[in-house]
Amino acid sequence: MADNNNQVQTPMNELAVRREKLAGLKASGADPFTITKFDVDAYSASIKTSFVPPAEGEEESAPKTIVHIAGRMMSRRIMGKASFAHIQDREGEIQVYASRDSLGEEVYNLGFKKWDIGDIIGIEGFVFVTKTGETSVHATSMKLLAKALLPLPEKFHGFTDTEQRYRQRYVDLIVNPEVKDTFVKRSLILRELRSFLDNRGFLEVDTPILTPFEIGASARPFFTHHNTLDMDMVLRIETELYLKRLIVGGMDRVYEVGRIFRNEGMDPKHNPEFTSIELYQAFTDFHGMMDLVEDMMKQVSLKVCGTNVVTYQGKEIDLGHWERLTMIEAVKKYSGVDFNDWKTDEDAIACAKAHNVELPEQHTKGAILAEFFDAYVEENLIQPTFIYDYPVEISPLAKRKPDDPAFTERFEYFINATEFGNAFSELNDPIDQRERFERQVAERKAADPASKAQVDYDYINALEYGMAPTGGLGFGVDRLCMLLTDSASIRDVLLFPTMKDIAERKNSDKEEK
Repeated sequence: MADNNNQVQTPMNELAVRREKLAGLKASGADPFTITKFDVDAYSASIKTSFVPPAEGEEESAPKTIVHIAGRMMSRRIMGKASFAHIQDREGEIQVYASRDSLGEEVYNLGFKKWDIGDIIGIEGFVFVTKTGETSVHATSMKLLAKALLPLPEKFHGFTDTEQRYRQRYVDLIVNPEVKDTFVKRSLILRELRSFLDNRGFLEVDTPILTPFEIGASARPFFTHHNTLDMDMVLRIETELYLKRLIVGGMDRVYEVGRIFRNEGMDPKHNPEFTSIELYQAFTDFHGMMDLVEDMMKQVSLKVCGTNVVTYQGKEIDLGHWERLTMIEAVKKYSGVDFNDWKTDEDAIACAKAHNVELPEQHTKGAILAEFFDAYVEENLIQPTFIYDYPVEISPLAKRKPDDPAFTERFEYFINATEFGNAFSELNDPIDQRERFERQVAERKAADPASKAQVDYDYINALEYGMAPTGGLGFGVDRLCMLLTDSASIRDVLLFPTMKDIAERKNSDKEEK
């Protein structure tokens, strides 16, 4: 049966049989959906690692290890009066031995043997080791806790369709154990990131997701409307300006694990909603942030992966060693072009044309340097690399370099030719900040007259109270999870990635045909 909701294909008679079984259970007063709890005290992997079988000859006299386990029945092998099954719980799978003598006629023949693969059951029993050496649970009682009305995908063909896996992550997690491992590791990554920052004196905070207007940044936001206040609002595209308000207020080390929303393209590295961590530390600069990133990446990879050398899509990445290059040095290294040879903007324009480098909207030396970086450098940054000293034209929130105001104290770090994070010595001059914001918003509206971008004058007001010299950093958690779990796509590390509506997708497919 082909289901309109893109579900696993299932014969109609199997669906009907499962529903008939449920109806029979309800009629006999054994409706599993009325059960509210089952006291679990043991799990599969822990049982296997902790159980010590009695010495030979002492099996009968040794005290039994009684356990209560619960989980999904993934397989069953019926052999007359006795059977074996495998139960999947949060730690993995364990074999269960069931017999008519131990369970009784009613539970064994009218219950266990008639239950279906995928059903969730609770088991009391004792641990033993089979003749083949497999640690198992000998069931002394069983209870059906939930009936699976849809069957699991058959094991031979598996559940491999990528789009279907993303849409039905609940099935994916059941039948593909490595998927669950990825998300367990994601949780561990987040825990270690928090632990690293907490141990350095940072305070985790929450800032608004709904903001009153579109700020002047380049990302396109999602809009919504607040009915009670009768005002349009924007889903945040960053957490930066609220966090820096807290620095002004004297909270000198803050961070937020924040959900971010950007109404832009989708590809293996981008999803419209994603998780970032932004952090700000007073009385340090972008060099302090570089040191923090290097220490953080080493510690997290060591804790999560047990090593600083990780394999990503066939490439060995050494997170224990980092290169540091200015943008000028990097462009010269990989393109041979020396920014210092450009005396005027016209020199930069001529050089870009000679090298077939696309000209940016602003035909300035700094903006053209950034285009050379995109064209020649990024693809070569496989091993961890800091690129610093960014042109002021593309860094509206970073502090200018005191000895060269055409550049800012900003860096980005790259791994496997991908940008992983962005950091500044934060701009704390309210006059300079106002000018940059107003210029940025004017340029945005010139490019898109319908833009609703505004200057955040309240943030300027905050800066006028005085913000200490501050280092700031923002990085994507999802890309870090991709790296440390060897996942090719951001959708592989998001439990429920954004997907096109089924009906719309089918219509698009028809149009393409």
